[in-house]
Amino acid sequence: MHHHAYLWTGPKDRFDNEALRRPPHPQPPPPPAPNDPTGERLLQRYREVAAEFPTSDLPPLETAYWLIKPRSLVRGTWDEAKEAAAWLGERLAEHAYRFADGHDRDTGHLSRLVDSAAVRLATGADVSYGFYLERPAYLSMAVVTCSSNRSMPSLSCPLG
Repeated sequence: MHHHAYLWTGPKDRFDNEALRRPPHPQPPPPPAPNDPTGERLLQRYREVAAEFPTSDLPPLETAYWLIKPRSLVRGTWDEAKEAAAWLGERLAEHAYRFADGHDRDTGHLSRLVDSAAVRLATGADVSYGFYLERPAYLSMAVVTCSSNRSMPSLSCPLG
């Protein structure tokens, strides 16, 4: 078992585009009837999402789906859960001054998040944290367990 880290920061309105953060339904919508503009739009939107989801750098709604994103988005890989949690701690410290909520900047709170992440990762679970930043922007960090992922064992390792 090993762990891959992912980080995304960007405009909150881009993060809020949930259609690009969820995988397309396994079955496309039925072909539209002739002269059905609504059906055409639905089919076109499905095709856009099917093409963009696997390549988009946006954080997926379900953490395990990071594993199907481009390999270039992996920010680190560790065999040990504590090392992966330490990476989260470093990123939290790096961005804490920008957190919109003062409570999120509290070092005790951040330390508890890192400790909790280490425990969860050691059990094979994934960890995902998100914070609103000023401007408005959003920070998403995730560490995903690989070989195999507990919540989605059918997903393959991006480094495999």
